[in-house]
Amino acid sequence: MQILSIQSSVAYGHVGNSAAVFPLQRLGHEVWPVLTVHFSNHTGYGAWRGPLLAPDDVREVIAGIADRGVLGQADAVLSGYQGDPAMGAVILDAVRQVKALNPDAVYCCDPVMGDVGRGMFVRPGIPEFMRDTVVPQADIVTPNHFELDFLAGTTTTTLAELLAAVDVVRDRGPRDVLVTSVQCAETGSDQLEVVAVSDLGAWAVTTPLLPIAPNGCGDVTAALYLAHLHSTGSPATALERTTSSVFAVLEATLAAGTREIQLVAAQDSIAHPPATFEARRLR
Repeated sequence: MQILSIQSSVAYGHVGNSAAVFPLQRLGHEVWPVLTVHFSNHTGYGAWRGPLLAPDDVREVIAGIADRGVLGQADAVLSGYQGDPAMGAVILDAVRQVKALNPDAVYCCDPVMGDVGRGMFVRPGIPEFMRDTVVPQADIVTPNHFELDFLAGTTTTTLAELLAAVDVVRDRGPRDVLVTSVQCAETGSDQLEVVAVSDLGAWAVTTPLLPIAPNGCGDVTAALYLAHLHSTGSPATALERTTSSVFAVLEATLAAGTREIQLVAAQDSIAHPPATFEARRLR
């Protein structure tokens, strides 16, 4: 694949493009990273330095890629955290340009908004912008359980309710939905579920719940699911490969005792996903 990835960047650590680009390259894909910020480190540390790029500057970078006459070669556009509706408009404009040149291209959106325990951590108005404007234009979305409930306007406590919420989101546009960090009535207290839904059906993978929650895992997950879904055409296989690779990264991170995910140390498990988990069909 050739992927236009419009996300944040950090010098130290792995979030945004600094989490997505290397795994995609390790799988053999070309990535064109366009940066929305360039910080010293992710904001979870509470202090950081570096510039927040203006939407017009990001638009200029994309225009420069268009000047090379290669936008139509992009197979996908990937985006994550969108801190401002103006930046979201730039990303959606890039999606429109790419799809006009290559109708087979897809837009994969990780609708970063919030999480269980933290609530919404983006600026007021961003969740509604993501729900009403961005997500309907995406082909693939990768919300966590908390974000799915917001997008669907409901609260889900069972897998059946979760699938109904996914259907609400899919009816608005996206055909493929990957829901991460799922905890339902059927999920053990020491487990998490990851659920993939498409026109072909719905599948789940159950993983052990590790005692860490480092930043950047969602960015890696979205990138890997996009790549494996494109290369295999199978949501079940993409789910198995993505969860196995991400779990290996988390295990390496836990073993290292570090705050930053161990992408480099676990790179072999990214390039060659272990057969750690098997997807089970939900419908």
